[in-house]
Amino acid sequence: MASSITSSFQISNFKSAFIGERSRLRVSSAPATHVGFSRKIIECKESRIGKQPIPVPSNVTIKLEGQHIQVKGPLGELSLTYPREVKVERQEEGILKVSKAVETRRANEMHGLFRTLTDNLVVGVSKGFEKTLQLIGVGYRASVEGNEVVLNLGFSHPVRMPIPNGLKVKVDENTRITVSGYDKSDIGQFAASIRKWRPPEPYKGKGIKYEDEVVRRKEGKAGKKK
Repeated sequence: MASSITSSFQISNFKSAFIGERSRLRVSSAPATHVGFSRKIIECKESRIGKQPIPVPSNVTIKLEGQHIQVKGPLGELSLTYPREVKVERQEEGILKVSKAVETRRANEMHGLFRTLTDNLVVGVSKGFEKTLQLIGVGYRASVEGNEVVLNLGFSHPVRMPIPNGLKVKVDENTRITVSGYDKSDIGQFAASIRKWRPPEPYKGKGIKYEDEVVRRKEGKAGKKK
């Protein structure tokens, strides 16, 4: 390979000298030099969410076993398994730290995510979470009968939904549904399953919406102009 590069440079130098003699121009030729490449290692920035420590209350028990964590508190017990790109450590009493085990793109993606999931475990078993939905529409109402949520949403029959284990449902004024528990993912899943029966429509806003949800309204069709 080196010999072929050298021969090509020699041929080009010969051609440039020949052209210079014929046109009586002074052509300078540079000798062949070795071209080298340098590789730099770029360190990825640490996630702003992932680098935040997680405070652990005194009434919460943490059990670490390799890539598995088990959190137990007054409201319940939850567990989580981490991927190999992320590790969790107990820095001092009452503090958990989630960090990257390797410097890869996937580790950057997993870092902030699993720090948030770990914080949800600690907050869930100690304080709990809740999500509130609101029914908007004439005749729309909800109630709790035993272990079921009963929804009257304008269908020919009421909608009955069994309440999953670990969740509590409370209905206020027949139009406000509050779902509470210690597992944030279960709360969000059950609240979404209630909302999907009547998602809010954009013209009159009728349907089931989250309490903090903003429904973008559309203008209805205008009547004929006279």
